[in-house]
Amino acid sequence: MMLKSMIFAGCLLIAGAALAQTGQIDVKDAWARATPGKAENGAAYLTIVSPTADRLLSVTSPAAKKAGLHSMTMDGGVMKMRPLAGVDVPANEPVTLKPGGTHIMLQGLNEPLQAGKSFPLTLTFEKAGQREVDVAVEKPGAMGPEGHAGMQMPMPAHR
Repeated sequence: MMLKSMIFAGCLLIAGAALAQTGQIDVKDAWARATPGKAENGAAYLTIVSPTADRLLSVTSPAAKKAGLHSMTMDGGVMKMRPLAGVDVPANEPVTLKPGGTHIMLQGLNEPLQAGKSFPLTLTFEKAGQREVDVAVEKPGAMGPEGHAGMQMPMPAHR
């Protein structure tokens, strides 16, 4: 009887650890570019890492009237932007939203994004629920968060 109790307790510990992992999404290097004074739109970028597979379903921010997930591709020298219903986050594989690819589109900015400031962004995941992050605003034309030169991504050439 004692052995069964110990096995049961061990199973509970393992199950509890597995359940605890589902909420351990790590969102890092959240940043945006500063926008010119009259710009109505902006974009935010970040990296997501999760110990379990999940899906980013939506984003919101008080900095803009609307925030959404978008992809940017080049097709025959023409830039095409498309809204996305979500972004898959595979287990233990970083997913980076970056310039020239998948990103967070901020439409109807309430005020210009100013370098050196930040704004909140709420991400909603299918399994992990909501996660709020602060987005650091970098200088105009920045290609990554300050101090992270390895994240510099080239922009596609315009023809």
